[in-house]
Order: sequence, then structure tokens, then C-alpha cells
Amino acid sequence: MTSFPPAWRRHARAAVVAAAMAVSALLVGAPAHAADPAPPTFTDGFGLTQVGAPDVRSDTDFTLTVTTGQLSGTHKIRILLPRGYAADPGRRWPVTYFLHGGAGTVDDVAAAPALHSDAMITVVPDGGLKGWYADWVMQNTVLGAANWQTFHTSQVVPFIDANLRTLGDRSHRAVVGLSMGGYGALRYAEFRPDLFGHVASLSGGIDLGMTEIRATVLATELNLPGAWCAVSTSGSGQCVGYGPYVDSDAIFGSPYPVFGADHVWNEVNPAAGANLAKLAATDITLYTGDQGPIDHFTAIATDTVRTRLNQLGIANRYVDYGDGSTLSPTCDGGHNYGCWAPALADYVPRLQAAFDRAG
Repeated sequence: MTSFPPAWRRHARAAVVAAAMAVSALLVGAPAHAADPAPPTFTDGFGLTQVGAPDVRSDTDFTLTVTTGQLSGTHKIRILLPRGYAADPGRRWPVTYFLHGGAGTVDDVAAAPALHSDAMITVVPDGGLKGWYADWVMQNTVLGAANWQTFHTSQVVPFIDANLRTLGDRSHRAVVGLSMGGYGALRYAEFRPDLFGHVASLSGGIDLGMTEIRATVLATELNLPGAWCAVSTSGSGQCVGYGPYVDSDAIFGSPYPVFGADHVWNEVNPAAGANLAKLAATDITLYTGDQGPIDHFTAIATDTVRTRLNQLGIANRYVDYGDGSTLSPTCDGGHNYGCWAPALADYVPRLQAAFDRAG
């Protein structure tokens, strides 16, 4: 039999003992190393019920899945926390709600790194492939219940405030959106000025008085994907479409201005003077390019809103970056994240400064 040196035998026994201790720890459920940080635990409420476990990318980037009676099916809420959130349990934070575009998802936020800020919480709620951030006129389509506005403003906002350490006043809450979400952001700021003290629309379909914008809404209802869909998300660049066909009157009712048939379109039009007047105490920022078949029209809509705000004497910041050359080398002035990401990188520090000024 081979004889091993005493020193080698001592090292071998130590290794065996260490291995035995690790196995014993696993058997009794004790961790062999410190657990990874976990995101906060959320409690159901305000009509929202969580389904399954959160999808955790990190303790500052995770997605909840919820159900609500306001919408059919399950829906995602992605949440981005400041890196200092867990380490500073006595601190409360401002909140920005980011509304994605048509045919987009909550994961589009990954294409805009500026929104994962260490100065604020960012919440990205599902807006549907063609939800248009509206409580639909028709609730009996193949999509069933579709009360997106109620879901976001009456459920998601108080749910977030109840579960995270937020600063819950309007001066510390913003709503920001692009494309379809640009419409949603301006609409929500007008509909609930008590909630949102800051709003930004990027390449938004923000004038429902325009035939071209109405046609875009109809195209989403009828699932007619085109350039608007193909380049408005941060995914593979392939348009997934707007979901199943629904009636062309499903979201806002009849779009035709005959005997007042289009009254809902007019009532919820962000560019209407009566609605813009509700933004008198709101910090407003408008971005758009003017290139391509989409931003050619968002530039017209955005300029109309800017002009009417000026006529009302309401301060606003207006950025028409044209062909994108003054904004970023990645921007061609079109309807895409090559422009929106640098626009948000320009906006977020300004928003953070506004939050700081609010105290």
C-alpha cells in the first residue's frame, strides 16, 4: 500500500470535512453562499392580482404579470428601480411611467437605457398591441374587456404607490410615451392632471383631428401592419402585427364626422383646445422628427399641439429634430429607437432636475 506524507493526509482530511459540511448545509436547507438580492415583494390590490412569480432580471429590473377585471387575459408590468433603492430604505423616489408604442411590449424599454435611472423609478405597463391607452367603446370584440385607461390610471398607479417607496404627488410623477404611447401620455396628463405633473410625447399620434392619424388607428384595429408597426418596437425589427381584427369602431367609435358620429374621437383628442387647457400647470415636452411616412405626420400633429399651447399661454418645450442630424448619429429623423433613445437621453436629465426642484 502506498504511504502518503502526513501533510498531504491533513490537507485531504480538511477537504473531506469541508465537502461534508457543504453537503450537510444543502440537506438542511442552509445556503452555501449568500443569496442574490431579490426585488421587493408586491401585495395584490386595486383590482390587480399577480399571476405566477415575477420575471427577475435583477433586483432592480423585474416584470410582474397581473390580471384585472378591466382587461381580458394577463398583462405585464415591468419595473426598473434605482440601484440605491434597497440600500436606502428610508428614501422615497419619483416615478416615471413609460408607455410603449403600437405592436410594442413592456420590453421595448430596454432600447432606451436612459429610462433605467438611478434617480427615479420607471414603470412600464402593458399597453396592448393596439390598446391606444383608451377605454374602448366596444367591450365585446374578440379581445374582450379593454379598459386600458382605467387599468393604468386607477389601478397600476395606486398599486405601485402602495408597494414601492414612491413620492406620490404629481410633482414627482411623470408620464412619457412614444408613437401610440405618445398619444397615451398626453391623453393621461390631460385626463388626470392630479396624477401627472410632467409629460413627454415622442413622435406621438397626438392629433386625432388629422385624417392620417385616424387612419393609423383604424389600421391597427383592422390589423394592417405597415411601416408604423415594423419600426416602432425594439425587437427583431419584424412586425408581429396588431393582434386580431376588430371592428373599425371598436376603440373610439365611428371615425366619420357625420352628424356628430365621431364625438368620442373629438372628446379624447389631446390636441383639442379644451383638453390642452388642462395642462396649464404641467411640465410639457414634445419631440418629433420629420422624416419618413410616419414622422412626416407626427411632426404636423406635434406642431399643431405646440401652436395651440402657445396660443393658450401654456409653456412647453418643443424639439423638432428634423432629419436627426442635430440629435444623434443614430437618428435618421424617422419613427424608431435610433431617434427615441437619444431623445430620452436628452429628456431624462431634465426630468430628474424637475423632480429635484420639486423637493
